[in-house]
Order: sequence, then C-alpha cells, then structure tokens
Amino acid sequence: MSANGHNELGQAASPYLLQHANNPVHWRMWGEAALTEAQASNKPILLSVGYAACHWCHVMAHESFEDVPTAAVMNELFVNIKVDREERPDIDHIYMSALHALGERGGWPLTMFLTPEGEPFWGGTYFPKDSNYGRPSFVSVLKTVAEAFRKEPARIKQNTEAIGRALSRVAPGGGDGVLGLSQLDALAPQIVPIIDTVAGGLNGAPKFPNTPILELLWRAGGRLGKEPYRDLVKLTLTNMSEGGIYDHLGGGYARYSTDVQWLVPHFEKMLYDNAQILEMLALCHHEYGGELFRARAQDTVGWLAREMTNPEGAFCASIDADSEGIEGKFYVWTYGEIAALLGPEDAAFFGKFYDANRFGNWDDEAHGGHAIILNRLDTPKPSLEEEARLVPLRAKLFAARKKRIRPGLDDKILADWNGLMIAALVHAATLFDEPEWIALAARSYAFIVDNMQYTDAQGNRRLAHSWRAGVLVKPGLALDHAAMMGAALALHEARNFGPSLTRDYLADAIGWAEAMEVYHRDPASGFLAMSANDAGDVILRLAPTSDDAIPNAHPLYLAALIRLTGLTGDERWLARADALFAALSAAVRGNLVSHAGILNALDFRLRAKEIVTAGPQRKQLYEAALGVPFTARMVMDIEGVEEVPQTHPAHAQVKLAGEAAAFVCSGGTCSLPVRDAEALLANIGYA
Repeated sequence: MSANGHNELGQAASPYLLQHANNPVHWRMWGEAALTEAQASNKPILLSVGYAACHWCHVMAHESFEDVPTAAVMNELFVNIKVDREERPDIDHIYMSALHALGERGGWPLTMFLTPEGEPFWGGTYFPKDSNYGRPSFVSVLKTVAEAFRKEPARIKQNTEAIGRALSRVAPGGGDGVLGLSQLDALAPQIVPIIDTVAGGLNGAPKFPNTPILELLWRAGGRLGKEPYRDLVKLTLTNMSEGGIYDHLGGGYARYSTDVQWLVPHFEKMLYDNAQILEMLALCHHEYGGELFRARAQDTVGWLAREMTNPEGAFCASIDADSEGIEGKFYVWTYGEIAALLGPEDAAFFGKFYDANRFGNWDDEAHGGHAIILNRLDTPKPSLEEEARLVPLRAKLFAARKKRIRPGLDDKILADWNGLMIAALVHAATLFDEPEWIALAARSYAFIVDNMQYTDAQGNRRLAHSWRAGVLVKPGLALDHAAMMGAALALHEARNFGPSLTRDYLADAIGWAEAMEVYHRDPASGFLAMSANDAGDVILRLAPTSDDAIPNAHPLYLAALIRLTGLTGDERWLARADALFAALSAAVRGNLVSHAGILNALDFRLRAKEIVTAGPQRKQLYEAALGVPFTARMVMDIEGVEEVPQTHPAHAQVKLAGEAAAFVCSGGTCSLPVRDAEALLANIGYA
C-alpha cells in the first residue's frame, strides 16, 4: 500500500499510474488481486484507462479523481482500477472494443464499468464533474451504474452477454481466392478521392499522419506511376513538415492536428508516430530530393537523441501535451516574447517566415488569445542567405524555451515502440547516408535484449512489453515480438554499414518468430492474438487485424517473415507468411482501406527483390544495395560462400563473385553477377 493506505499506485512503475498515486481514490493496479477483491466484496469495477501524455485524462483527473467528495463515492460503490494503456495495450483493447460494441466512438480517458469477474457492461470516455450540455455529472453516472448493478442483475447480465458475443466474434478466416496485385492496383485509385488535395492527409479534421495509407499510396506509385500517388504523399509530408504539428525549434512531430491545415497540433509527441514519419521522410527524400525532408529527419533524430533517450540508450515513450496544466504552453509564443528575445528587427524578420505577428494565429483562451504556433505553411520560402540568418534566431528561441517548465516525459521503455524506432533509424540511415543513426538504433536494441528478454520455463526466448525502473511488465505482446523482429532484421542487413555491429541479430529474429508461433498464433483463426496464451489476467484474447495509430502486429510480422526468408533462404518462414495472408484474406477483403498495413506487407511479398553482395571488395555494391528503398529490397551481405545457405537461390552464383559482385534474386532465381553499383541499380530499376 502507498502512504495514504488505500491507493496502490505508489507501488507502480508507470509514470501515468504514478501521476495518480496521491489521488483520494482507492486505486488498484490491474491484476488478479484486484479482481479477487471485487469478487469478495461483490462490488462492480470502475476501470479507468489513460496514458501519461493524454490531455483529457489530466482534465478528468483534476476534476474528479483529485476531488475528495467524488473519490468518496467511487470508493464506496466500486473497486477502482487504473490502467496505463501503453503498459497494458491488451487490456485497453479489450475494453475499448467493448465500448465500441456499445455503439460508442471511444477515446481516452476510457471509463468502463465491469462485473467483479471483469466482464464489461457499460462505459464511456470523459465524464464531466458537473452536468453540462445534456451530459450527466460523473457522480450521477456512478450512482446510477452502481444502483443498476445492485437492483437489475438481469439487465447487467444481458449487457455482458451481448458485449461478450460481439467481442468473441472472430473475422472469418480464409476467403475466396488469394489477394494479389490486382486488388492493390484496384484499391489505389479509390484512396485518392479521400485525400485532401490542398493540405494532404485524409479529408477533414482532425488530421492524423495515417502512415499505413501514405505507404499504400507510395507503393502504388511504384507500380502505377508517381502521379498522383507519390505526389500526394509528398504533399502530405510537406505540409506536415511546414505546419504547426512539427516542432520547428526542437524537432519531432506532434500526435495530430486539430484543424485541416496541420496548424494547431495536439501537442503530445509519441515515439511510434515519429518512427513511422521518419521512414516516410526517408522515402520522400530518396524520390524527390530537396532539403526539407532531410532537415526534418535530422532534427527529429536530434530530438530523439536529446529528449527521448534514457541514459542506457533506450527510447522513451512520449512527451506530454500539457505543462503547468495548459495544453501546448511549452511550445506556444506571443509576439511580445519573441520581440523581447530577438529585438524588433530580428523579430519582424523571423515572423515573416514563421507566421509570427502581433495578431497571432491561434485564438486560444488558455493562452490569452493572439497566441503563435510557429509554422511555415503560408510563408515565403527563405533564400540561402535568409535561412542562414534564421538559424541563430531559432537557436535563441530554443534556448529560451528550454528554461520553461517542461511537459512531462513518460520514460517507460516499450519493446514494440522501440522496435519501430530502431528499424526506422536504420532504414532512414541507409537512405540519408547517416551511419551514426545506426549506432543510436543499436544502443536501444542492446538495452531491450539485455534488459527485457527472458527465457521461459519451456526454453523459449521472449520479450517483456514494458520496462521502467527495473520493473518488467510481461509476458510481451504480439507487437513487441513483431516490431523487434523488424528491428533485428534491419540491423542485420546494415550491420556492416557504419559502426561495427557484432550481435547475432538474425538469431534473435528467429527466436522471436518461434515464440510468436507458440504463444500468439491462434490455432482456430490463424490470426495473431495480442496477448500471449499464458497471460493469466485477460478475460479474452483478441486478435485485431485492422490499422490503428500504433501499427498492427500482423503486417509487421508478415514483413519480418518475408525478410527472414530472403536473408536465410529458409522457405518455412515464407510458408508461415502465406498461411497468415490466407487466414487474413476475408477480413482484409471486408475492409481494404482499414487493412492498408497488411496490403503493404503483401506488396512487399510480391515485389521485393533480394540483393546478395559478396567478395572482399564488395563495399560499394553493398552500400548501393542498402541505398535502394527498404520497401523494395532485402540485402544479404556475405564474406564467403559458406555463409549462404544451400537453400538460398544465390548459393551457386556466389561462387562466381570474385573480388566483388551482387546478385539480384526474385521468384527463386538470381541474376548473373553484377560488378558495379550503377549496373546493380539499373538491374533493380533504380538507375
């Protein structure tokens, strides 16, 4: 118990749970002990799910959870359980899915009411402390729900059974025919009308990066032509990178924009968003060149290293939207502040290029009106001389901003989000020719493996999901293993590019692939369940397939299996991938747009080339191979023929390598030796 004797959250490692450790609410942590307490007292459970960077979670906490009279009602009527959705995304997904089954849109904070056995029967998101605009007060909701639980057990049972049926409904496996390029080519033109042709991104507001859709368009451009597909991706990334969703002083992208122009962000910064955006920046720069995407990538990696990396090298989860109780206060300016720091002449010059003037561009009450969100959406493009003058002005503002009260850092280490960023750093490093980024990736990887990998009683190597202050949350989830497989394979491919990497990344990826099959593959549906089959505190193992802000495990696992096949020549991995594609076929056909991630993995399955580089003088060929976009290739770099498995199609050709050669393999056959980088790129189609 914590110091107040009733709130358990002081024992937690999660920064979000610790934010609530001094609430007068008798919070419990999720687990069998809390469920046992509810059953012993026959009280319903109030489950509150949020995360450290969630603005409305903070609002509800301040209004209700810090309020003694409200807490007294909660304590009297319920067993109250608080969950960090990032620490337990499996729990969050179960109960968010339950809310959707009730016909509600969902969001955070998630407020669900459960039976003592953990079965959901009603819920919502944010409830105001006081009734307003037809919405009941939180206390009245609490009393109504508790009374219904006591007096209307038949109604509660009816709700739990209906929700249970909805949650247990598994998408049909298999389907009429295998998905192929024809479906991908037919879908791409259907996506174009839902893209905002002025600002980019999906039509309307709020605007999210939605990188699976961007990647789907990007891949369509590789098959069908740059116009309009890749040009729409470029438009989106350009406006995101010039808009207020990007931090023009410190680097990094905020979670989403509340408006249609990418101007006003929801100011939280998430590791997983920036990982996915970094990869898209690398692809766009490779295709279109220019300084914008390179600069944004460099500054985002700078932000990652400076603000999001723990002393051991692992990447932290997120930075809060709020500081001093106000969303965006750390990032927003007034013109008076800018003028006081830069002087009148430089302030006017700076304002010309960053939309900063006395009238402001965000009329937000919390900031006193006339607030300024720095952006370059509708400002003139500076010349080289003007840009050189802007550099020290940005540095002055950045130095002044550092003195402000900072938003909270959620410094827990998540295996899946780190895996996403590790792979993104490696992929971006090879396209931007930034080998030192691989060193950042390798440090994070080493932390995850050394601190979050464990061997279970059956001898399987597995990952925990979360680490903070030495506390592990395990067993890990499907996405942890899939994302870290992707990280391992990216590092394996780039192990001779830049810093010397000596870990056996390939063996790690194989171990985690085996763990996925044992603990996460659902034998009934063929899908991947989020939770492991030995996770004892979940009422239901769900296997979502559609895209979300955080990538789905299925496309990451599929891509990793395909890459693993190309790097080992072992066809059993491809057989597993094809079996999973077949199982997913009906679900994907049911809603192609929401399964963009799986379709991207399918494009990789059907079109990616394997590039084998061999010979003592192969360095130039190897670097050229890595410079081909990661969406279209796998790179096997070898010292000698003994490293190529006999099952690999390049096994025989490698004997012909001599001093240096590359072989391009596809569909079980390989090209003749290619001796120079230009010829290699021409062979692949990137000359």
